[in-house]
Amino acid sequence: MSDAYAGKIAVELGLNGAGVAAAIQLFKEDATIPFISRYRKEATGNLDEVALGKIQDRLTQLKDLDARREAILKSLTERNLLTPELKTKIEAAEVMAKLEDIYLPFRPKRRTRATIAKEKGLEPLADQVYAQGSEDPAALAAPFLNEEKGVKTVEEALAGARDIIAERISEDESSRARLRQLFAQKGVFHSKVLEGKEAEGAKFKDYFDWKEPAVKAPSHRVLAMRRGETEGFLTMRIEVDADEAVSLLEPLFVKNGGACGKQVKEAVTDSYNRLLALSMEGEARFETKKRADTEAIAVFARNLREILMASPLGHKNLLALDPGFRTGCKLVCLDRNGKLLHDDVIYPHTGDGLAAQAAAKVKKLAAEYKTEVIAIGNGTAGRETELFAKALNLEGVIIVMVNESGASVYSASEVARNEFADKDVTVRGAVSIGRRLMDPLAELVKIDPKSIGVGQYQHDVEQGELKKSLDTTVMSCVNSVGVEVNTASRELLSYVSGLNAGLAKNIVEYRNANGAFPTRAALKKVPRLGPKAFEQAAGFLRLRESANPLDASAVHPERYEIVEGMAADLGCSVKDLVNDAGLRAKIDISKYVSEGVGEPTLKDILAELAKPGRDPRKQFEAFTFGDVQKIGDLVPGQKLPGIVTNVAAFGAFVDIGVHQDGLVHISELCDKYVQDAASVVKVGQRVNVTVMDVDLPRNRIALSLKSNPVIGPREARGPRPEPARPAQAQPRRPDPRQRREEAPAGSMAEALKAFMDKRRN
Repeated sequence: MSDAYAGKIAVELGLNGAGVAAAIQLFKEDATIPFISRYRKEATGNLDEVALGKIQDRLTQLKDLDARREAILKSLTERNLLTPELKTKIEAAEVMAKLEDIYLPFRPKRRTRATIAKEKGLEPLADQVYAQGSEDPAALAAPFLNEEKGVKTVEEALAGARDIIAERISEDESSRARLRQLFAQKGVFHSKVLEGKEAEGAKFKDYFDWKEPAVKAPSHRVLAMRRGETEGFLTMRIEVDADEAVSLLEPLFVKNGGACGKQVKEAVTDSYNRLLALSMEGEARFETKKRADTEAIAVFARNLREILMASPLGHKNLLALDPGFRTGCKLVCLDRNGKLLHDDVIYPHTGDGLAAQAAAKVKKLAAEYKTEVIAIGNGTAGRETELFAKALNLEGVIIVMVNESGASVYSASEVARNEFADKDVTVRGAVSIGRRLMDPLAELVKIDPKSIGVGQYQHDVEQGELKKSLDTTVMSCVNSVGVEVNTASRELLSYVSGLNAGLAKNIVEYRNANGAFPTRAALKKVPRLGPKAFEQAAGFLRLRESANPLDASAVHPERYEIVEGMAADLGCSVKDLVNDAGLRAKIDISKYVSEGVGEPTLKDILAELAKPGRDPRKQFEAFTFGDVQKIGDLVPGQKLPGIVTNVAAFGAFVDIGVHQDGLVHISELCDKYVQDAASVVKVGQRVNVTVMDVDLPRNRIALSLKSNPVIGPREARGPRPEPARPAQAQPRRPDPRQRREEAPAGSMAEALKAFMDKRRN
C-alpha cells in the first residue's frame, strides 16, 4: 500500500517517486520532518520541509480515505448488500466525496418520506413511473390504493412514488456531482442581519446585506460572516439559481414529456428543493470554511515564523522594564543567561520626587549589575518610559523597545509559576520582556502561539489544524536554529526533533542532578532517551563548551567518523579543520561519497565546519521610533519609522510608537497592485510609513507605504480596490491583568473599523 501511496502522491505533487517512497518509509520509522530534510537528503532526493509536509498531509488523507473505504465495505458485507459491481466502484473512488456518494443509497438512515412510502408498498409504483412509459400514471397507481396502509387516493399513491424517486435522485452520484460543481463555481454568499440585531451587532455592519461569489470570497470575510452567524447577529447562506440547478438535473432523469415524465420532472424539482439544495449548501459551507481555515492558518503560521526567527540580542546583562503609569514600572535585572538577579518597582511618571528616586535607582542597579541593555515593553507608558531611560544618559547602555504581546499570558502560566513560584505576575512579565529580547525563540516557545498576537481569526478556525500548523512552525524554527542543551528550558527542548515534553523534562532533571552535559554522547544516559530519540535529536542539540568542536555544530554524530577521516587524511585535528579555511579547501568530497552519504550531506558538513552551529537568524540591530509619543502628535503627511506587528489579508498593522498600531491597507502597501500583503511586508520588518489620516476621537491611524501617497481622509483619496473587511480583529496587546487602565491603547479592530467606515463614507 505504501508503494501505491508513493506513486499517487508523487504524481499529484510533481515529485520524484523514489524520494516520496523514501520519505513515507522514514515517516513510518517515526522520523521527523526536520530530521529527514536535514540528514536524509540522499534518500529523499533533497526534499525540503515544505515538500515533506505536503507528502505527510496527503499521506494522512489517503490513509483516512482507505480507512473509510474499509469501514464501508465491512458495513455492506455485514448487511449482505455488497455486489461485485459495487465493490469495484468503491475501490475505484479516489476522493472522500465520491466514496460517500456511492455509499449514500446504502447508508442506514432515519425514517424519511421515501421510507414511509415504501412501507405503504409504493416502491413498485415508483419503478413503473420512473420507467416513463406511455401508461397513464393514474392507471398505474390504481392497484396500489389501500386504505389500511393509508393510501386512499391516486394522488396520495403518486405523491409517495414521487417521494421515493426524489430520494433516489438526491442519492444519485451524477446529480450530486453536477450540483457540487454548480455550488463550487456559482455559489454566492449572502449574509443578512437578524431582525432587531442592527444596533447590538454593529461590528458586523458590513455584512448586514452582503453578497459575494463564494469562489472569490477571501478567508477573512468568510470567517467574519460565520462569526456573525455564530454570535447570533447574521444569517448566512450559499445560494445558487434554483432553476439552473433543476435544469442540470432534469436531463439525467427525465426521459420524455409524457405523463410519467412529468411526474419524474416534478420529483426532480422536489428533490432539489427539499433534499439536495440543503445538502449541497452544507457541503459548500464545509468546503469554503475549510479553505478559509487553510488560508487563515497559513497567514498565522507565516507571521509566527517571522516573530520566532526575529534577530536575537544575544547574551547581555540586561535591565528590563514593564511600563506603567500609576502602578509604576516593574524592573528586573537579568544576567547574560537570563537569570533573574533582582526585581523592584520604580515610579518615574507619578511626580518629580518619585521620578528622581526612580532615576537614581536605575543608575545604581545598572552600575551594580553591569547593565549593557535596557529593554522596555511597548505597552501603555512604554514611550514615556523610553524617554525616562534615555534621559539617564547611561554610557554604553542601549535602550530597546520590545513587543510585549503575550508577556502577561506567560506571567500567569504554569511555566512561569514553576520558574518563579515566589514572584508576582508583574515580575514574571518583566522577565519575559527582557528574555524575549535576548532570544525571542527561546522565550516565545513558552507561550501559546495564539497569544502572541499575529493571527487572523485564530479562534474561528479549526483548532486541531491550527495547533498542528503552529506546532509544526515552532518545531521547524527551533530545529533550524538549534538548541544549546546545557541552558535550554524544558519548553524549548520539547520542540527538538525526536523529543517531547517527557524527554525534555528528563534532560533538564538529569542536567540539574549531574551538571552540564560534557558531550552529545552523554545524552544517552538520560532516562528513556533511547537510540531512536538520540538519532532524531542529536544533530539539533548544541554543546558549545564540549571538547569536541563537532558537538557545537549541526554535524550529526553519525557522521563524525567522516570528519575525523577528513582530518586524518590531511594530517590534522578536527579542531584544525574548523579553524583553518585553507585546510578545508583541500578536501575533495568525492573521496568520501558512499552508499549512504552523498554530496548534499558532505557539502552540509563542510558548511558546518566553516561556521559551526551558526545561527541562521539575522544580526540584531536596535530600532528607534520617531519623536512622536502619542496619537495627538501625528500629522497627515508625516513620515515615520515603524515596525510591522501583524500581516493580514487586508493589509498590515504597523507600530509607530504611539500606543496604537496604524493600518496600512493592502492598497497602500506598494505603488503597484498587491494581491498578497505578505509578498510586500513581514512581521517584524522595519518600514518607513507616511501618515495619511488621523482620527483622534476614535483613536485611529491610516498609514501608507507608497512613495507618493494621497494624504487625507478616505473620501478625498478616490477609489481603490475593494478592501477586505473583517468584522473583528485581535487586539495588539491582550492583558488579562488589566493594569493599563490609566491610558488604554486602541486595538487593531478599532483601527480597521474606522478605516472601513471612512471608505464607506
